[in-house]
Amino acid sequence: MVGMSSVAIVGAGPGLGAAVARRFGREGFGVGLVARDRGRLDAIAEGLADEGITARGFAADVRRPERLAVALAELADALGTVEVLQYSPVPHRDFMRPVLDTGHRELVGPIEFSVYGPVAAVQQVLPGMRRLGRGTILFVNGGSAAVPHPERAGTSIAFAAESAYGHLLHDRLAAEGIHVAQLVIPGAITAGHARKDPEVLAQTLWSMHRERHGFRHYADDLDS
Repeated sequence: MVGMSSVAIVGAGPGLGAAVARRFGREGFGVGLVARDRGRLDAIAEGLADEGITARGFAADVRRPERLAVALAELADALGTVEVLQYSPVPHRDFMRPVLDTGHRELVGPIEFSVYGPVAAVQQVLPGMRRLGRGTILFVNGGSAAVPHPERAGTSIAFAAESAYGHLLHDRLAAEGIHVAQLVIPGAITAGHARKDPEVLAQTLWSMHRERHGFRHYADDLDS
């Protein structure tokens, strides 16, 4: 779609993903929703359409990098060049094992999820951002991205790698007008919470996109 920019929300669900879709959609972005469950994506997209927001779902598993890249290509063709990429899928519970119970095989899933997935997504959308001369890449992680948790070894290790990748991108791409940032959300996203309600977090992410300063931001205190 010529002349329109889109936001791609990888890991879109009915909470944070839908809230971010509404926030960016109100600003005129086409909204691309990426997750595994086609039915749920279609339901979210229909709800957004009722609010006057152009949105479409694209089914992909972030642990299948090639399929994720194809979904993002389809998204850009349908909705316009991806100007904003949000990578925010919720990790699987079985990634959160105690460190002494985590062998190398238990790290395959977390690394696929939090390293291979984001790298594939960024590599797919970056050429379009460069053609636009602008872009924003937003990584959303839990508190173990900042402070490793011994009972959540898989996500702690993989989030650390994702954080390092994001920080490297932040430093390298700033001169090209592409802003890369991370939002760390300690604890659970909670409806009605002053700082961790989905709509509040969506506004935080919108502000990060607009204000374009610094890499790591915190939604709340780490001990919250």
